[in-house]
Amino acid sequence: MVRQERLHHTKLIPMKTKNANTCDHSCLMCRYVLQEWLGQIDLHRKNIKLKKGEQFISEGEPVRGIYFVQSGFIKVHRNLGDRETIVRFAKKGEMVGHRGISSEQSIYPISATALAATQLCFVELPFFLSTLRINTELSYRLMLFFADELHLSEQKMANLVQLSVKNRLAWSLLLLHRVFAEGTEDGYIGLELSKKDLASYVGTTYETVYRMLAELADSDAITVDKKKIFIKNKELLNKLATEKYGE
Repeated sequence: MVRQERLHHTKLIPMKTKNANTCDHSCLMCRYVLQEWLGQIDLHRKNIKLKKGEQFISEGEPVRGIYFVQSGFIKVHRNLGDRETIVRFAKKGEMVGHRGISSEQSIYPISATALAATQLCFVELPFFLSTLRINTELSYRLMLFFADELHLSEQKMANLVQLSVKNRLAWSLLLLHRVFAEGTEDGYIGLELSKKDLASYVGTTYETVYRMLAELADSDAITVDKKKIFIKNKELLNKLATEKYGE
């Protein structure tokens, strides 16, 4: 049996227990461990339910463990001065909290908040590190995951210098569509975002992203329906996403 818990800010509050078999073993960790190790994961994991807007990791806190998204969506964010910057979004099967793993002091350099009703699987850090030592395929896949994240972070940094806000927005919408659109309506990016969160992800202000969305809609590149964004002209967005300043 595993405990199922609900988070209130960053404190875990016990809830009713739930059978470990409710986990479908679809997360990054479960997909790449030895088959006989799945039983150990079921013994050590904890279920966590979140409401929309609940924060479960706070920047600067000591690392407790690693989270895997079973359902829902997560935004991973940090504060730069008085402005929130969204680093990435996480969906079903993906990992959150790994940025706190370090050979020195282990603290979370990010915060994480649920964008919708979400269920997480949590394992404490010592167990996760033991899992990495025993399961070489998982360690290899985790290395590739870190490499992909680094590449994406570097691309976003370059975009801040090389692309206008409109072009960065086009690039971001294409990325979100590629990551989240599987199984959604034709053209829908697959993730409902407030304009404030979209601005924090693109690296601009609410007012600017509101104006740029209107311009993209006027050019028939996208359609906006409240918090839903639909891509209508991927070719135009691709052109904008690769068009640097001065070109």
